Amino acid sequence: MYDQLGPRQFEFVPLWGYRVFFVYGRRRVACPRCGVHAERLPWAQGKEQLTSTYAWFLARWAKRLSWAGVARIFHTSWSSVYRSVAMAVRWGREHVELDGVRAIGIDEVQWQYGHKYLTVVYEIAAHSRRLLWVGREREEATLRQFFEWFGAQRSQALHFVCSDMWRAYLNVIAEQAGQALHVLDRFHIVARLNRAIDEVRGQEAKELKRQGKEPVLSKTRWCLLKRPEHLSEKQERRLAEMLRYNLRTVRSYLLKEDFQWLWHYRSAYWAGRFLDRWCTRALRSRLEPMKKQARTLRQHRELILNWFRAHGQISAAATEGMNNKLKLVTRRSYGFRSFRVIEVALYHNLGNLPEPEHTHRFC
Repeated sequence: MYDQLGPRQFEFVPLWGYRVFFVYGRRRVACPRCGVHAERLPWAQGKEQLTSTYAWFLARWAKRLSWAGVARIFHTSWSSVYRSVAMAVRWGREHVELDGVRAIGIDEVQWQYGHKYLTVVYEIAAHSRRLLWVGREREEATLRQFFEWFGAQRSQALHFVCSDMWRAYLNVIAEQAGQALHVLDRFHIVARLNRAIDEVRGQEAKELKRQGKEPVLSKTRWCLLKRPEHLSEKQERRLAEMLRYNLRTVRSYLLKEDFQWLWHYRSAYWAGRFLDRWCTRALRSRLEPMKKQARTLRQHRELILNWFRAHGQISAAATEGMNNKLKLVTRRSYGFRSFRVIEVALYHNLGNLPEPEHTHRFC
């Protein structure tokens, strides 16, 4: 038994600023064995009111502009743009190629206030840098979900894994990809030393103020945390003035700057010798924040030296580069409150997902 539904409108790519629609009455068949089935349309999926061509058109523009901007320019709704992007992500994730992945970077990023974190996994090979996976929170269970999705065979084929010192990540990486060379991210090591300097400076500045002494540490935070070559002329003068004083902050700054020589070594053996000497000096400095970091570095000595064993084969800075792109996406989509929506946005912009072949591309 056949019947025909009333005519429906399917929105197509706009022409010269005018909205374009296909109008078609969909047919149905009532089968006594299979039930009622509607006619399959080659230009639209399911009950979607956008043609597939228009959905891919919106998804491509959504990589260049905000979703609200795309909706405003093409006179459609935000939800239509979101559904289009979700469709593109769903198709791309189903057809993504993973068999050649040999180097990954794992990190956590904050995406909402209140310690709301995402665990992100990137491919960081020289020929391919893309987002492989994103999960909610930064727990062991979260990272295990990635390895379950990635597969045991692909996990065992990994050559390099780059991460920070977060204990949850270290445990799972050792368990799931123990054969890979695990490299600690240089950026995070230096960031920990900077936090230690900032802690020493904050404590000492309060002491000087309480004792009524000259506020020599006032407005010096970025003088201490920035690399010397990135300082402005005013900051250089301020730093030179501060270095004349025998302060705990100055001693911690000099320790941190001395640590930078570690990255000039090429041999893991000699880098290890330097690291041991530096940790001994830091532990004798009577600066508790620096001593704490020295104990942490000693604990992760072999993982730090893996940076030299892998030097030239992967770029640990690639993880931070991808994080910067991720932050641009989250900043552009600051109104998103749902994990699902931010997940779709990140895969769409950073996943380098494939697209089906089309007879014609409209953008």
